[in-house]
Amino acid sequence: MIRKILPHPYLTLTLTIVWLLLANAYTINSLVFAILVGLAIPWLTAPYWPARPRIGNPVKILEYILVVFWDIIVANITVAKIVLFMPNSKLHPAWVSVPLDIVEPEAITVLAGTITMTPGTLTAELAADGHSLLVHCLHAPDADAVRDEIKTRYEARLKEIFE
Repeated sequence: MIRKILPHPYLTLTLTIVWLLLANAYTINSLVFAILVGLAIPWLTAPYWPARPRIGNPVKILEYILVVFWDIIVANITVAKIVLFMPNSKLHPAWVSVPLDIVEPEAITVLAGTITMTPGTLTAELAADGHSLLVHCLHAPDADAVRDEIKTRYEARLKEIFE
């Protein structure tokens, strides 16, 4: 019975919080509407999610979010320094292929979105076999180090969350 009302509880919670943040007004009306949005969207879209992703420890999700927020802040500062102070002749843009150990489509989507949200990097393509991402980096003198950082910092955490 609970699964019919809350088919995706984490999505319900996320949508409710996001709506309250977007409304920028913390009234009872905003809260009620946020809860309605948080309940309605997952309920209406549940038939389109035949295989629900298995999400592990919620503490790991919070840890992942904090790591990504921190990396976005650091990357903003780094990109600003590159744009303002680095001459074009010293810039080393690169395409990096990141082989994937994760196989769940939701985990791959979160990883690709995380890479794209981080300033200075962009996920350009998922390989046809789904086993690697093609990432463009604004400045990557050592492409292997970028690949290793993505795998250890993001993919390893996502593997713990989704498996």
